[in-house]
Amino acid sequence: MPFGILECKKMEVVPGTAFMNDQDDLPPEFASIPRHQLKHGTGRYKDVILVPQPSDSPNDPLNWPQWRKEVILFITSLAAAVVGAYGPMLSPGFVQVASDLHISVDVLSKSTAWLILCIGLGLFVTNPLAKIIGRRPVYMAAIVIMFATCVWGAAVEDGYDSFLASRIVAGIGMAPFEVLVQCTIGDMYFVHERATRIAVWNMFLLTGISGGALVAGYIIERDGYRWTFGVCAVFFGVLMVAVFFLVPETAYRRQDPVVPVPVSVDEKHHQHHHHHLEEEGSGEGGSISKMELGREPHDEGVQKEEEVNALELGGGGRSQSGRPTEKKHTYWQSLRVFTGRYSRAPGWKPFVRPVILLFYPAVFWGFLVYGTVITWIVVFSVVNGVIFLEDPYFFTISQVGLISLSPFILTVIGELISGPLNDWICVYLTKKNRGIYEPEFRLPLMGVSLILGVVGFYGFGATVEYKTHWFGPVFCFGLANMSLVFAATCVFGYIVDSYRELNEEAFVAINARNLLTFGLTYFVYGWWHDQGSLVVFSILGSLFVFVTLLTIPLWIFGKKFRSFTGRNEWLQRFMNDNN
Repeated sequence: MPFGILECKKMEVVPGTAFMNDQDDLPPEFASIPRHQLKHGTGRYKDVILVPQPSDSPNDPLNWPQWRKEVILFITSLAAAVVGAYGPMLSPGFVQVASDLHISVDVLSKSTAWLILCIGLGLFVTNPLAKIIGRRPVYMAAIVIMFATCVWGAAVEDGYDSFLASRIVAGIGMAPFEVLVQCTIGDMYFVHERATRIAVWNMFLLTGISGGALVAGYIIERDGYRWTFGVCAVFFGVLMVAVFFLVPETAYRRQDPVVPVPVSVDEKHHQHHHHHLEEEGSGEGGSISKMELGREPHDEGVQKEEEVNALELGGGGRSQSGRPTEKKHTYWQSLRVFTGRYSRAPGWKPFVRPVILLFYPAVFWGFLVYGTVITWIVVFSVVNGVIFLEDPYFFTISQVGLISLSPFILTVIGELISGPLNDWICVYLTKKNRGIYEPEFRLPLMGVSLILGVVGFYGFGATVEYKTHWFGPVFCFGLANMSLVFAATCVFGYIVDSYRELNEEAFVAINARNLLTFGLTYFVYGWWHDQGSLVVFSILGSLFVFVTLLTIPLWIFGKKFRSFTGRNEWLQRFMNDNN
């Protein structure tokens, strides 16, 4: 029972558990394999066994040059930042925008709710689609939709119906950049690298959310709200070109890694005696036999058939002899939008799996934690544009936008800390656990999120209610956003490592939280107007504490939960792409 995590005796290797360091207690499928035959990290990670083990193919994203991975991460994260800015960018000027559209602030806040609902519904289409046809076509379609809707929002005459329609359509384009980037990170990076990259993506997304309002306040005050759409259109136009030319397909189907099995002296003599027969019969000589990690040696005909199937589905990358079976794609080949099918499962399965995954304890925990924190953050965008325009603050629209400087700065600081800290904690606990990595090692970061959130939510309600200096509520607003940074890094890191093959569906399930966000955003303005800041944010803070404390039972029972879902035959058949 390492660090209070209950062991599972019913399953030898629990899904998500990884054996990352050189040690003597590796599981049976690793036991007969020399450590030098397994691929390791470099530099300070030279003793870390790479998880997942990359194929030998130059087209395997795990084998791409580091600079190429970072360019893809930067472009997709920047797109996520602009998407993040698009949603709440009108919040500093809610009163002015409502006046321009000849509607009430309450009605305008409901338009934000409809946008959030469409993001949630869009996820149930775009992410399963990415599982089937790959990431690239989904990214391309999404960026085109965002460009078109921003032009629409900037060009149309004032009118609430057209305004609302453009926001609803934009929700579909926003969906992939809210969660699909994590899947791309899982495609390109090893386990010990992921938390830092997830933190980078999250930093872009959350700084976009806060920084967008910061800039939009000045734009609305000087040029009107439609120019906020115009600025976004410029960004999405540039990103549309960047995605097409610099973001290739990262989905890849790789075979289980093939490694040499040590051969006895007698076997070596036998192989040497029949060396010429083997060369003539198979076209491939060899002094060692081969096996796949975790499997018995396959019949040769079956194995060749599997290799052909894997290549047809966009993966493979390794022959029976362990040599590459694919030629490196040219740059022009990498520009293809459609590169094949990446799931053997029937087309309807990826669309149903998110619903099933909500019953997985780990995924439901992620839904509650991430959904609660980010929904409460959205509440700020609904009420801040009114709170700081009134007594005792009397801010201008641009000054209301400047409030977002607090979450912007604290979000950046949080991201710079959360990712590396989470990776460091995982590596440290893995070493203490004799090289065995558990996804639960991602969870201690929730302690930081809890502290920040308690101060942020309770503090904001109290400082607004008692009309303290503006620094009080503004700083608490930033702390609440900072708590989201640590929570998101923890949640997505845990899910990526626990259910690697089901990331797309798991992220859709977690982001069903948009339905929760829609419900609260739809009526929160009226609730706040009737009850006041102290009551509203005290209730939100209390719910945040309750949900965050659910991390404790997940830490204790998380491995048993993963074992149960891994042992359930029906779930394995339904969730397996090969069935």
